[in-house]
Amino acid sequence: MATFKLEVVTIERAVYSDDINVLIAWGSEGQLGILPHHAPLMTMLQPGELIIRKSDSEIYMAVSGGFLEVLNNRVVILADACERAEEIDIRRAEEAKQRAEKLVSSQLGKADLAEAEAALRRSLFRIKVARKKRSTRSQSQIKPMDSNFP
Repeated sequence: MATFKLEVVTIERAVYSDDINVLIAWGSEGQLGILPHHAPLMTMLQPGELIIRKSDSEIYMAVSGGFLEVLNNRVVILADACERAEEIDIRRAEEAKQRAEKLVSSQLGKADLAEAEAALRRSLFRIKVARKKRSTRSQSQIKPMDSNFP
């Protein structure tokens, strides 16, 4: 199966670097599916889930935004923040969600409300990614990828 190089980096660290088969991410215009030899592309990333398919496994990551560039069979993601599913502390993410929900329900100005809503969205997708990884796979057992999806 054909592959392409994926590099995911933040200001703090290199999160991921390997040859993969498929990348699914949320761009500014919606969900993107990147396959080998994809046309050149540059887009902003929306906060959400990255799904990386390599051979017969899937890797889940939570990204809080950034940029994605496809060029010459290589994808580079420059993320504001990015965590692998297994790195996410669900307890801390739940606490952040509760704090954000309290802020959203309180009387805030428009700017503060938008910031609180963004924090709530970030905590929700972090929880989703962490739970998805833990509920569908264990570290020692990798489920084969769906053969109906490229």
